[in-house]
Amino acid sequence: MDKDSDSRSENRIEDQLKGKTLQVYMYMIKRKEPVGVREVQRDLEFSSPSVANYHIEKLVTLALIDQDEYGRYYVVQKVQVGVLQAFVNVGGVAVPRLSFFAAFFTTMLIAYLVLNYSNLDVYAIGFALAGTVAFWVETIRVWMKRPIS
Repeated sequence: MDKDSDSRSENRIEDQLKGKTLQVYMYMIKRKEPVGVREVQRDLEFSSPSVANYHIEKLVTLALIDQDEYGRYYVVQKVQVGVLQAFVNVGGVAVPRLSFFAAFFTTMLIAYLVLNYSNLDVYAIGFALAGTVAFWVETIRVWMKRPIS
């Protein structure tokens, strides 16, 4: 495949991988094992198995999941499109990438305060505090937009 074809494929996947279809895809990535239609319907609280089946078939058409010999579905391709790019998978949990920066700035601020308690610089505290607050606010914003709990 050439770059144009890869780009078109990514754009097609990005256009289709939204809403409940994205929810099903994230659920299947999180499960790490084949799942059935009724299992998806029950766990994601869809109104009927046909709703779950519709979104599963969309994922099959996109070649992101496939069906095993027992009729259960499993992930064959992991993609990072749209909202998924803002997350990293840590131990089966989707964590916002920005949370690592937020934790780093928080740690550095606390370390600065503890190690330089007798000789604090208001500008250093201001910059560290601004970075800490900015990264935590953005982390929370991304977390609120996560595709699945």
